[in-house]
Amino acid sequence: MSEAKTQITDVDPAQFIAAVEPKAKRDDAQVLDEMFRKVTGHAPQMWGPSIIGYGQYRTTYASGRDVHWMRAGFSPRKAKHSLYLMGGYCDDIAASRRDELLAKLGKYKTGKSCLYINKLADVDLAILEQLIAADWEAMLRIYPE
Repeated sequence: MSEAKTQITDVDPAQFIAAVEPKAKRDDAQVLDEMFRKVTGHAPQMWGPSIIGYGQYRTTYASGRDVHWMRAGFSPRKAKHSLYLMGGYCDDIAASRRDELLAKLGKYKTGKSCLYINKLADVDLAILEQLIAADWEAMLRIYPE
């Protein structure tokens, strides 16, 4: 099996965030970094050129593919912040809690395991922190450290 294209790099996440443009996106990225650090208790690592990840896990899919990936993370993309929250996608209990919290979050879009937010001013930060925490707990339950 081939390795995933997105791997941990030696880039300093603080330097990456300091270079994010425009300033409003950079300010949001700093808030997200603080929130993820608080919730996860992990220092960030860069995954590929633009994803900031917290913690990591390994699993093997039914297909036999081995996966090494971050437990949670985000990327301050130009158009939207992409938050990688896999727990709600992998677990029915977490998915139910996720739906309850998303109903209170504010303006967002979702993908399979991503939450897309244009700017943090569009959402309730306390609810966002609860979403990240619920997802983190689910990932720890599904993939114990």
